[in-house]
Amino acid sequence: METIEQRGARLARCWILIAACYLIAGVAFGIGMAAMQRFQFAPVHAHINLLGWASMGLMGLIYDRFPKAGGSRLGVIHFWSFNLLTPVLLAGLLFMFAGHPEMEPVMVVGSLGVLASLLLFVVNLFLNMKRD
Repeated sequence: METIEQRGARLARCWILIAACYLIAGVAFGIGMAAMQRFQFAPVHAHINLLGWASMGLMGLIYDRFPKAGGSRLGVIHFWSFNLLTPVLLAGLLFMFAGHPEMEPVMVVGSLGVLASLLLFVVNLFLNMKRD
């Protein structure tokens, strides 16, 4: 059976690998946006890079340093909620800036979900970022 620390270390690697995928997606999106001269999508590009690459990468490094936090119940809920809700937020933003204001509820759900997930992250750190 996997220990909390082992699960935390495994999920930390997942955070970092997913972040690396967002890095490629963000750079490719930025190049495509510039090539098509569609700069209204700059906020989407920024969110891909900041939420996907930078935030996820940092969370992965933090959870790698503190695997008990990463493998805790809150850490697992944080992993899944952030990874499921970030694409919802990004899709909502993309459609909003593409001229589909009816997608605003999707963006709001994604935004509030990501915020709730980040609150879980902070609470998790306060509760489980202890050195044994």
